[in-house]
Amino acid sequence: MKVWKALQISLCAGLLCVALGPNAKADDWDKKTIVTFGEPVEIPGQVLPAGTYIFKLLNSNSNRHIVQVWNEESTQILATIMAIPDYRFDVADEPIFELEERSGDSPMALHSWFYPGEHTGQQIVYPRWH
Repeated sequence: MKVWKALQISLCAGLLCVALGPNAKADDWDKKTIVTFGEPVEIPGQVLPAGTYIFKLLNSNSNRHIVQVWNEESTQILATIMAIPDYRFDVADEPIFELEERSGDSPMALHSWFYPGEHTGQQIVYPRWH
């Protein structure tokens, strides 16, 4: 009888782990990344002053390429940006923010963002006239 009860408890514990398993990666779902820029950085529609920002993917099952930029306290969305998939051969342990030069005195512009441990990242989409 004790063996049967122990088997039932083990089975219930195993089912509970399976049911809660997908939630264990909840932190990775939005790809939350905290970054500090030492100089102003351009994103579509605005220039972010030097400072600390939080980048996250929008909580959407239908489109995993909408990037939200939040203030350091995560209390205000500063921008919602469309992106397309971008790829790297190398996987990094740290987040990667690729910047590109702009003409004149314009600040560097955010080109891509890669979450640690992933080959696929977010390439920022700028308006054509940019």
